[in-house]
Amino acid sequence: MPDDSRSQKMGLLGAISYIVGNIVGSGIFITPTSIISNVNSVGLSLVIWILAALISMLGSFCYVELGTSIRLSGGDFAYLCFMKWYPVAFAFMCIGCTINYPATLAVQAQTFAEYVFRGAGVELDETSEFWAKKLLGFSLIMILMFMNFFSLKTFVQRFSILASIAKIAATLLIIITGFYFLIFKDWTQNLNAPFAHSVWKPGPFVTALFAGLFSYDGWDILNFGAEEIDNPKRTMPLSIVIGMTCIGVIYVAVNIAYSVVLSIPEMLSSDAVAIAFAQKTLGPAAFVMPVMVAILLIGSLNSTMFSASRYLQAVSRQGHIPSAISGIAPNCDSPRVALLVHILISMAVSFMGDPDKLINYVAFAQWSQRAFTMSALLYLRFRGRPRHPDRIQLPIIMPIIFFFVCTSMVVISIIDDFKSSAVGLGILLGGLIIFIIFVWDRALPSFEGYRNVTKSINEESTKFMQIIFNVIPERVGDEEMKNAIGGAESESEKVPTDKISPLENGLNKCTRM
Repeated sequence: MPDDSRSQKMGLLGAISYIVGNIVGSGIFITPTSIISNVNSVGLSLVIWILAALISMLGSFCYVELGTSIRLSGGDFAYLCFMKWYPVAFAFMCIGCTINYPATLAVQAQTFAEYVFRGAGVELDETSEFWAKKLLGFSLIMILMFMNFFSLKTFVQRFSILASIAKIAATLLIIITGFYFLIFKDWTQNLNAPFAHSVWKPGPFVTALFAGLFSYDGWDILNFGAEEIDNPKRTMPLSIVIGMTCIGVIYVAVNIAYSVVLSIPEMLSSDAVAIAFAQKTLGPAAFVMPVMVAILLIGSLNSTMFSASRYLQAVSRQGHIPSAISGIAPNCDSPRVALLVHILISMAVSFMGDPDKLINYVAFAQWSQRAFTMSALLYLRFRGRPRHPDRIQLPIIMPIIFFFVCTSMVVISIIDDFKSSAVGLGILLGGLIIFIIFVWDRALPSFEGYRNVTKSINEESTKFMQIIFNVIPERVGDEEMKNAIGGAESESEKVPTDKISPLENGLNKCTRM
């Protein structure tokens, strides 16, 4: 008789589909112009797309080892907490809440507005167009927030299917059309001397690479579902290689198609490259492109909003930000307060720059965090710290190379574009200062008066949010960290519970995968 629990697990094909479906999305319609503007050649832009695929594949392998070694949900934040690097974990948690998710949502909303305006042929003066696009993006965000407030699952699920169809259709339409003109119409003029006028300077190269990696974002998705995969030691490596190779081929094919039809000046003059492509090749049918891209962007916006609100709510449940944000609507499990907070932050962040600038903010923050996370993995490996016995272990050279890649990109970004890096560095520094002053148990929390005042404010604000949003706050119960490593904790690693500070007790509340 077959094992029902085993039969319900994800096989190789399911894991490949999971990777491809999670990564291929709005990025391919957002970042091609940014990459071309930095490297200034078709050939080098294709190198960037291939290199980004290889880096993402390597990162995916490293995170699978980390996720199977330390079986905690919460991603990088949970791993840094496990290492007891609490100040670093708190600082990067601040970046996740204020930059990573909000800026991603802002980029998607701005791109949606751009495609709608270009597709509808709306032309306004510069100031009016700026505010009209902002208001259109904000209106869409508010509608999606309302849907998520009431967890309209049937509608959201059906729309997700429509968004997936639009994503596949738009991508295939671009590839088939571009290669048709290349093969049957002999449009090769834009591919002659593909590396002519290339910009090889480290700064622009890394900026272009950040834009390419933004399109591959989500490569760590298997890290969050290792326990749902059948025979993970075989399935996960194979699915990563096959899935990332498929995505790399798709992205390179799409960009070849763009380059066949559009010259570099034409790409640089368009903020909606897929529309410029369609107008030059599809004639009267060009209207289908902005419609399909707009639909898939709505799906991407909803996915980002869903993930970001759950991240905020999880951080609040663990006691790191006010407990009012942890509130869940009892009738539909919607984190309403977290949704509102995330959207308000996203709206504010959208005024910090254009999509290219926001992508740089996100990339610097993400890859700085990944450098620290890789250093945690290397520390575990070199120091022989306890890890889960059923982990997937890579050759040590792979996490070393990935750590070097992450660190190099971050350092070059700081040297070449300090203004963009300063935003992430400033929030990191602010997070450390907040931790030291307001969280560290030897600072303000050591005073009883401070603890009483903050407890009172937290309780009153939580009650207020409960009434306004009809939610119930949640808190994570205490759980031994040794569960995360399958009981592999050595005697030397055990710490008596009476020696654990209140701070460590709070930060140790990371839920299992």
